[in-house]
Amino acid sequence: MSANKIQADYIFSNARVLTMDEQLNQFEPGAVVVKDDRIVAVGDDASTTAQYSAKEAIDCQGKVLMPGLINAHTHVPMSLMRGLADDLRLDVWLLGHMMPVEREFVSPDFVRLGTLLSAAELIRSGVTTFADMYYFENEVAEATAQAGLRAIAGETVLKFTAPDAPSYEEGLAYAEEFIQRWKNHPLIIPAIAPHAPYTCTEEILQSAAQLAQRYDVPLHIHLSETRQEVENMRNEHGMPVIPYVRKQGVFEAKVIAAHCIYLDEGEMHTLKNFNVGVIHNPSSNLKLASGFAQVAKMLDMGIAVGIGTDGPASNNDLDMFEEMRLTSFIAKGLTGNPTVVPATQVLTMTTRMGARALHIENLVGSLEPGKKADFILIDTERVHNAPRYQRDPKMVYAQLVYASKAPDVTDVMVNGKFLMRDRKLLTLNEQDLMAQAQDYAHRIDTFLTEREKSVLSKLIAIETATEEESFEVQIKVPVKDPQEVLKKINSEEITILYKRHYREYDTYFFFDDPEQGRIRYREDEYIDDNGEIVKVRYRLTLLGPAHEREFAHTVLLSRSRYLAPATHSLRFYREYFKPSRELVIEKERLRWKILFKGTEFYINLDHVTVPDMGDFLEVKSRTWSRHDAEEKAALMPALLRTLGLGDVSAIGRDYSDLA
Repeated sequence: MSANKIQADYIFSNARVLTMDEQLNQFEPGAVVVKDDRIVAVGDDASTTAQYSAKEAIDCQGKVLMPGLINAHTHVPMSLMRGLADDLRLDVWLLGHMMPVEREFVSPDFVRLGTLLSAAELIRSGVTTFADMYYFENEVAEATAQAGLRAIAGETVLKFTAPDAPSYEEGLAYAEEFIQRWKNHPLIIPAIAPHAPYTCTEEILQSAAQLAQRYDVPLHIHLSETRQEVENMRNEHGMPVIPYVRKQGVFEAKVIAAHCIYLDEGEMHTLKNFNVGVIHNPSSNLKLASGFAQVAKMLDMGIAVGIGTDGPASNNDLDMFEEMRLTSFIAKGLTGNPTVVPATQVLTMTTRMGARALHIENLVGSLEPGKKADFILIDTERVHNAPRYQRDPKMVYAQLVYASKAPDVTDVMVNGKFLMRDRKLLTLNEQDLMAQAQDYAHRIDTFLTEREKSVLSKLIAIETATEEESFEVQIKVPVKDPQEVLKKINSEEITILYKRHYREYDTYFFFDDPEQGRIRYREDEYIDDNGEIVKVRYRLTLLGPAHEREFAHTVLLSRSRYLAPATHSLRFYREYFKPSRELVIEKERLRWKILFKGTEFYINLDHVTVPDMGDFLEVKSRTWSRHDAEEKAALMPALLRTLGLGDVSAIGRDYSDLA
């Protein structure tokens, strides 16, 4: 080494250097010099190598040397759920499959393994920085640091019970402790990640924003991902998603906003004014049919738009070359303009602009002296990239975005250390990770196979079902003149505790195995004295197989019931439970809770309109024992006589059986 030269650790020479800086400077042949964890020089080969000497000089053999790609939104532990439940709507996929599996399996070990598996894939595809959002983010951070990658690691907080936090208060506390532990780490930037407005309360959003500001860390969140999310926000809060989130003070933090598909122009201006980084996820949005983000318009407005893969369970890979290609193609198809979002801009979105969207443009995203030594080498001398044209400097960007593939990446350096050389991973053992992942796949397969055998298990997996069984003593009789019943119910023998008026819309799901019972989805409309709807309630009931038994000249219908609030749409339940057939029943119901001879009963006077079945009266009472059932069954004939229906033949079947 010459004493006149500046000493460094590495000199990369004979490369096609794409700096991706503001001027998009290129050098061919070019050189990059690295000392410790930083780039110290970038320039043409001859002048740069004349100034520096290094412990190791690397001849890049004409490969492209460029900043590492930035995967700006993902959930890396979900690589262990890759291919688990595909070709489903977002809500069915997330709430019906992903979350139940997460509740059962997600642990520190699960998260660590999933992160390491993803890290191997990320390195091989040229990613040097990623932004994550998941549970047990401490394990994500540890595994990422072990692999040598750079990450913004966002600890998820939501209003539901999470695998790493029984309550959101504990989730916020975990997030703060996580941030304190990893703040100022050379590779990991801790963040807080309130999942989305629809999975967080106002208090969670406000607290998360305050925490992010207090520690000066990013806040990672999903915004405006689906049309349903936006419509629900308007219905519940009277405003779109972005104004609602702004109202909670979220945009006072350094926000990373994933998806942002359904925005109006005013919302885009808000994101621009608050320096929000928007992350486009083309493959995931296409696969889940979420919609098309207006990327071209956001870029024209000056919003920093990065690109992400989303999680490997909804993509199903972490290949940023595929995302770049799709980003450009979708924008062109959506606008009808083949000139929008050109290759140069797309590559910028995955490098310098992607870093800006993550609020780390001072560290990475371009090859400039003083920035971190995070870069990759790409072999463009392969058959799918041949031939090469050189008359326009922009042609190299098109070559990378439209023709290059993840396996073209040969070398990856992060923070001045090689993670892959000549396509050989240096920090991870892929075969061992894949074997461990397959073991988890076997266990999850077994869990879901068993769950699919039971309608009850599927119900409990998605809703807060009341798991105790209840049984009813019930008698049903046809009614010729409802007005006569209305007169009789005011008898001195009957004490009315309360009265209700409903319209009920029931959809029954039947299954091939009758022992599974049937699911009833019910919409109750509460009607006031003026005939106006004052409240609507949605419920699911799993009705077990009925067992009829005769007691004191009436019928005891004993049927197990599991109750749950219906928090999703009828369409969701139809796709989730997959019934073999359905039945719709609609009725107008007057209901009384009464005391008769010291015993509580419910009386329902029903006018069944769909199908047109006429009028019926039901007497019901819950029961828990044979003795109690016998006593109540014995009182029912007397109650029917009081109502003027003593001579009417009883019907021991549910409306769904009668129909």
